[in-house]
Amino acid sequence: MGKSSVYALILAGGRGTRFWPRSRRKHAKQVLQIAGRQTMIQATAERLAPVVPPERTWILTSPELRDVIVRQLPQVPPQQVLAEPVPRNTAPAIGLAAHMLASEDPDAVMGVFPSDHVVANPRKYLRFVRAAFRAAAEDQLVVFGIQPRHPETGFGYVELPKGVEAGALEAYPVARFREKPDLATARRFLRAGRFFWNSGMFFWRARVFLDELRRHLPHTAALLSSLPRAGSTQFRRALAQIFPRCESISVDYAVLEKARNVVGFACDDFGWSDVGSWNAVHELWPKDASGNAVRGEALALASRGNYIDAPGKLVALVGVDDLAIVDTPDALLVVRRSEAQRVGELVKLLEKQNRQDLL
Repeated sequence: MGKSSVYALILAGGRGTRFWPRSRRKHAKQVLQIAGRQTMIQATAERLAPVVPPERTWILTSPELRDVIVRQLPQVPPQQVLAEPVPRNTAPAIGLAAHMLASEDPDAVMGVFPSDHVVANPRKYLRFVRAAFRAAAEDQLVVFGIQPRHPETGFGYVELPKGVEAGALEAYPVARFREKPDLATARRFLRAGRFFWNSGMFFWRARVFLDELRRHLPHTAALLSSLPRAGSTQFRRALAQIFPRCESISVDYAVLEKARNVVGFACDDFGWSDVGSWNAVHELWPKDASGNAVRGEALALASRGNYIDAPGKLVALVGVDDLAIVDTPDALLVVRRSEAQRVGELVKLLEKQNRQDLL
């Protein structure tokens, strides 16, 4: 596998509804400075650059975010930042990218990366990325499993063989994928030592993935295979007609849980977080002696474990614990950190009320 045949696909189409009111359709989580000075997608692209240069990086996003991403990532050729006509989950999105890459480079090996994760130790992370690309070049479908730090119920899990060694730079056969567990099951997974969080990062040859897509999702595979070459004048019009007809399904359900040649890396700690809620941001952000994480200015009296994001004003807290407070010009969110995963439900309520001004 030559370096010139290694590509990155960054998936950036999500709305980040659990980060409302900061995250909106036109300014979603991945283009915001959620966890540092860079936006999430800027940090993702920079992290990958030592392995995959910008000229071989492709991004799939929404029509609302495409122009923002082009401005934030000037190093990536604009024609490689593609807006999906409609959201269709990860299987069609990855299939579309695999079709485009395989059409241009039959030897293409692609890594699939979410745009909105945090990696605190990128040097260690890239050791696994390079090893995963090597395994993918052997015609295997590769998934990244993350060694669990606690019994998490919000992630799916990858089950690897008994005796797996976390941190080893080798690929193990995946026994099976596990759904998001209840707390008792998550604790059992943690004790067993062979269950790893499914990170949503994948590696494979584009043509190998397309073969599996034809086998397990033939309708969508046939639609994508009918597209003209990505650089042709007919491509965008054809994509607008064909992509909405694809099934909306995740790559896990559509392909990985059915394919036979799936292997996984048992990654140990390189500081990974999917930054899935305001509670996760609290965990990442520096804290004062009372465990309060503040973006802006706050005065806390007998208050512990809070996250405050309210630029331009003083937030005064008295006798409150474990809250997330996020202020924007048109909306204020106050939520218990333990309930932060439910913020997306507020977005659904706003949709029912047709509050487009707040979406």
